[in-house]
Amino acid sequence: MTKPEISFEFFPPQTLEASFRLWDTVQTLAPLEPRFVSVTYGAGGTTRELTRDAVSTLHKSSGLPVAAHLTCVDASRQETLEIADTFAAAGVQDIVALRGDPPKGQDQFVPHPDGFAHSVELIEALADTGKFNIRVGAYPDRHPEAQDFAADIDWLKAKFDAGADEALTQFFFEAETFFRFRDACEKAGIDKPIVPGILPIENWKGARNFARRCGAHIPAWIENAFDKALRDDREDLLATALCTELCSDLIEGGVDKLHFYTLNRPELTRDVCFALGITPRAALQNVA
Repeated sequence: MTKPEISFEFFPPQTLEASFRLWDTVQTLAPLEPRFVSVTYGAGGTTRELTRDAVSTLHKSSGLPVAAHLTCVDASRQETLEIADTFAAAGVQDIVALRGDPPKGQDQFVPHPDGFAHSVELIEALADTGKFNIRVGAYPDRHPEAQDFAADIDWLKAKFDAGADEALTQFFFEAETFFRFRDACEKAGIDKPIVPGILPIENWKGARNFARRCGAHIPAWIENAFDKALRDDREDLLATALCTELCSDLIEGGVDKLHFYTLNRPELTRDVCFALGITPRAALQNVA
């Protein structure tokens, strides 16, 4: 089996304990030589400054290529592009450009009066700077706000037409979900890379709730398997096996890149990578 290129997503720490957990996560996964790591924004842009600090620290201390998430939420165009400029000044050349989730307590996204109306406008503005490699989100299952599956394809094409270089998908549970999406994108004339997003399931209850919020289809057999595994206290074993099988199916179907949503808990992601034949090199050295 061909070894895929891999990348990892982290979220910025909000406490001292979380800071140590993030660094432990980086220490564990960096030896697997990811092609990049990304750092998220919280819902409603709530971790904007934390994201900026985490990106800067990781870029300086880890030696890894770092992609910063950037959203349209609760900021003017000028403020958003100033944040992008701070990333560029710090040597960060990769941005994951997203519309972003609405702030807590709001049911839908409402653009800032002077802000970007949606992700395509943000992508266009970032592309015009010529400073960044731009990644965007994609949805193998219908986005909750999309009219239908075709609308998601059209919107992704608009993102690429605006200047995006690569797409990272929302997570999904079956390889066929991604293959169906990939085929539809190719039929629509999309020829840029679309990388499947992989969620190793550390906690089934949390993953199930997340899937329902973002529109990811949950197959009945997955529900049944985790219900039984929880009763038998074998959730971790099942999660590792299912995630490894999903990745293997994707690789056999021609996928050569995988993006893991680590949730800052590296062990399951590491174990899946090991099972795929991705072995660590020298451990990351701590930088004073």
